[in-house]
Amino acid sequence: MLTIRSVTFRAISCLLSGAFVVAAGATATAAVAAPQAAERGARADASEKNDPQARAVRQLRFGTPDRPFAADSPWNARPIGVTLGTDEIPKAKNYPTLEDGKWSTGVFVASPDDKPVTVLPLPGRKGIWDPDAEAMRDQITIPRWPAGVEPASAADGHGDIVDPVDRVIHSFNVLRFIDGQWRADQYAWTKLDGRGWGEPGHYFQGARAAAVPTMGGLVRAKEIDDNDEVFRHALAMSLTHTGLSPDPAYIYPATSADTGAKSNTGKVPQGALMMLPPDFDTERIKDALLRKVARTLKVYGAYVVDRNVETPYVIYVEMGANKSLMKRGWHPEFAYELDRVRAGLRQVMSVDRWVDGNGKPMSMEAPQNRFSLRGPWKRSGGGSDAAMKSMANAPSGTAAAAGGDRAGAGFDTRRQAVVFPAGEGVTVLVNDSGRSLQPVNWAKPEAGKRYKLTATATGGAKLQLQLLDAGRRTTLFDSGELADGASKTFEWPEGQGAVRVTVRSGPGPGESSVGGALVPVEAENAKDGSKDNASDKSDKSEKSDKSDKSDRTRAKTQDKASPGSAR
Repeated sequence: MLTIRSVTFRAISCLLSGAFVVAAGATATAAVAAPQAAERGARADASEKNDPQARAVRQLRFGTPDRPFAADSPWNARPIGVTLGTDEIPKAKNYPTLEDGKWSTGVFVASPDDKPVTVLPLPGRKGIWDPDAEAMRDQITIPRWPAGVEPASAADGHGDIVDPVDRVIHSFNVLRFIDGQWRADQYAWTKLDGRGWGEPGHYFQGARAAAVPTMGGLVRAKEIDDNDEVFRHALAMSLTHTGLSPDPAYIYPATSADTGAKSNTGKVPQGALMMLPPDFDTERIKDALLRKVARTLKVYGAYVVDRNVETPYVIYVEMGANKSLMKRGWHPEFAYELDRVRAGLRQVMSVDRWVDGNGKPMSMEAPQNRFSLRGPWKRSGGGSDAAMKSMANAPSGTAAAAGGDRAGAGFDTRRQAVVFPAGEGVTVLVNDSGRSLQPVNWAKPEAGKRYKLTATATGGAKLQLQLLDAGRRTTLFDSGELADGASKTFEWPEGQGAVRVTVRSGPGPGESSVGGALVPVEAENAKDGSKDNASDKSDKSEKSDKSDKSDRTRAKTQDKASPGSAR
């Protein structure tokens, strides 16, 4: 069982690196005295003359149900000075389409007075798949469930529940209402005011194959006729297998892809940003929605987040918008313009600079956490395979401690921490499965580079990380026990092939918890502009293997059947 509770998050630094990252063109400068208001206004006016989109986004409010995610989320960021690739999205059996029907998704916003609802597994299933915890859950309780939830009726059954009180998006795959009971196949969550994408630690944050919520990049119904010339965010797009790349299957900012990616034959990985070139003629498009989409593809672009069946591309529109070209009467001219967009779309290969949703300069190199406290956990001193299996399926979204007064302790996905229930004495849990370091392909630890581990704990709990050789005979790095706020900076050791994480509860009798963040030192410095402090508890060890060799089970994401019309 996974019960979602209201929690307060502590800021955790996190790393971003990978195939799509480019440095911002603006030069960094030291802090200086604030300019006079007149000078600041003059600079803003000058900037807006060079960037006609800047004035239009001045008053936008982000992190809300109508405009989700932070201003500097990749969804809300705008690239300037892009270099496009040369590969064209290939044609397929169907025409491209804008989908607002059963293959799209709905967004349902809760109110403070809405009551909790418990979601059970689909009939015949062992549980609800929780890809962040990498475990099946016997049930999930959502604290506020809005009225009128109608998930997509096709096989994906997508539906996102937005809780403005907890500022969380609950993202479901195959969500169904069966015989008076809500059931689902998969569940993930993300922050309403966060990035809207996974990070290497909390790597799966939504129901789409790219591990993003289905409302990410979604054309919302109320945006369509808002008198703006573009949608003020990047769009969400799927491609079929002939357009998608088998290797790499995904690039930054995506942290996952469809399990069947090896059957792809194209060149575009999930996570890629697709755009139309500046000289693409959008004004000849007669259909207002398609014209606005095409304009957006020139300004913000669309991220590839899923795979469909036999449709060159699908751009997702909120269910119920009733703006589908097919619903309004399919016409050969629509098909021609959709295909002309297909022929013009190209993958963004580099970007000169980025601005956030407010038009302010930003860097895409915000650091991201690479560390997770997901299970399975076993009691220090031993534990049978059967006991460990029991832990992986324990209630309350945790893997239970074997025996002792703290039975039920384990990973809580919403708190991103191991939580020890109230009890007497100290419970020590060990996890040597390797699952604490999810091998996101653009964020694998590299031998010789420096990293900083920081513990986040309550109630006196402590965290310890050990890096071992592949045979588990030699300890290459040992952080020692870290209390809340304590950190250790070290050089990733050569030859690392195994990971051991140990957590210790507080002495009691109250609840305690422990989480942690692991970020590259260079990324942390890039964020705050400061150099690594030599007095920080550093432990330079030998260098380490670039590859994390632990096995992973990715979420089971199936192909999306095509909503398009046949050619």
